[in-house]
Amino acid sequence: MIEQSGFVKALLSSGPASDRTEQLKLYSWLIGDWTMDATVHRDDGTTLTGVGEIHFGWVLQGRAIQDVWILPGIFYGTTLRIYDPGLKAWHILRSDPLHQAYTRQLGRAEGNEIVQIGKNDQGETQRWRFTDIGRDSFRWLGELSRDDGKSWQLQAEFRARRL
Repeated sequence: MIEQSGFVKALLSSGPASDRTEQLKLYSWLIGDWTMDATVHRDDGTTLTGVGEIHFGWVLQGRAIQDVWILPGIFYGTTLRIYDPGLKAWHILRSDPLHQAYTRQLGRAEGNEIVQIGKNDQGETQRWRFTDIGRDSFRWLGELSRDDGKSWQLQAEFRARRL
């Protein structure tokens, strides 16, 4: 077994921060390891499919959740989700260094879904949704609007199952 470095020890947390446990429940059910069936729709009309993995964990003294999404040959990225008590929302900061793609959104519960909304580098509105949430499964939809939310184009769909 490889001994954890000081960096890993400083980053990872064993659970949520005690001063905001209730607010952190929106995403806390994701903690753990998942497999996913993925479909990615490109603007040129082509579709990519594959099987990938997702890993979620507590970080930064339990005040944030970080994940790693891996879809071999398509993307390899990480997302940091940080609850903001002042906004009563989550800051979503995603990076995919392979494609130099960066996203910033705000996430909140909307009914039985978790909805994250923000703008991409071109100023288009992105909406990412966790839907069909079960104890050991969820569906994730990535959508794009080029008309400020009047219509949505499906960019990606992931069906995840807990390992």
